[in-house]
Parts: sequence; C-alpha cells; structure tokens
Amino acid sequence: MRQQFITMLEMQERMNRKVHPDWIKQNFAWHRALWIECGELIEHHGYKWWKKQEPAWGHVRLELVDIWHFGMSMCFDGSNTPGQIADQMLDQLALERPAGVPLLEAVEALATDVLVRRCFSVVRFWTAMEAAGLDSDSLFTAYVGKNVLNFFRQDHGYKDGSYHKQWDGREDNEHLSELLEQLDRHDSAFPERLYAALEERYRQVAVT
Repeated sequence: MRQQFITMLEMQERMNRKVHPDWIKQNFAWHRALWIECGELIEHHGYKWWKKQEPAWGHVRLELVDIWHFGMSMCFDGSNTPGQIADQMLDQLALERPAGVPLLEAVEALATDVLVRRCFSVVRFWTAMEAAGLDSDSLFTAYVGKNVLNFFRQDHGYKDGSYHKQWDGREDNEHLSELLEQLDRHDSAFPERLYAALEERYRQVAVT
C-alpha cells in the first residue's frame, strides 16, 4: 500500500507539473475543486427525497477518484517528498477510524473539513471511499488508469484535436479497461507498462 501511495503521488506531481511547471507556488485552490467534486458525487448518488433516485455507483466512484487527485495535490508543500507524504497518510490511517458511516454523511464531512481547514484529511476521504465500496487496490487501479490515459491523450494530440477517442469503433476508455485487467497492478512499473500497452494498441488500431 505504501508503494501504491508513492506511485500515485509521483504521478500526480508529474501531471500538475505538466499543467504548470511551478505549480506549487501558484497556490491553486485545490480545496475548492475538491468540495465541488463532493457536490457532483452527491448528485450522482441522489439526495432528492421527493423523487425516485438510484445511485449511479460507477459515476460516484469516478468522482472519488477525482477527489483523490485534488486531495493528493493539497498534500505537497514544496519541501516534502512522495515517500514522506505516503508515510504520513499511512500513520493517519493506522489510527482508529469511524466505521459504518453512510456515504453522503462521509462526503459532507470531507467537504466541510476541507473548506474549514484548507487541508486534506486522508481519513475522511478513506471513510467516504469505503462507504462507496472501494478499497486501496481498486482506488489505485482507477487512479492510475485515468492518469495514464490523460497523459496518453495529451501526448497524442488531444490539445490540437488530432487525437481520436474512438479506436476501432470503441472508446479509448473501453480499451483502457481491458488493459487494466491484463496487467499486474502491484508491479512498481505498472503505470509505464500501461502507457506502453496503450501505445501498442493505439498503433495497431490506427494501422488497421
């Protein structure tokens, strides 16, 4: 789990640097992006007691992955390393945590905390994550997949419009899901292997 944390933190730092080389000094409003994502999650889950609603669990979990992006970004202060942040996260998670908290209450607690303190509580996030049926492995796989695909799109013309999401009649997300099932998520080179697998498949479908 420590290696998973380090890998995700390193990947997030690279993505932030791609957006702005000196991203930490920009002091982006990560807290604002995070609580907005919390609101979007609640929309996907449903909260209207005056009409019939069913939780869209796939979207709920994707919103949690987005929240994790912003939460990790908030943990960097310009002097700490991914390893140090990972250790701090594990220390927090080792403490006694509330169990059985309903998802919406857990998400509201996370949003309230980040607005008041302007920092990210991995414990509150973990409580919400577990309430949504995610564990550390599924979070890691979902995060790495989305991060790698975002990098792949950028590297293959997403900004200038030359990249096509449809590969051989299917969206790139579908190809990504297949490749995620084939690779070993515990491999320390998992992100690099996933990128290479996307590259190989993209070339194949582009040729055919």
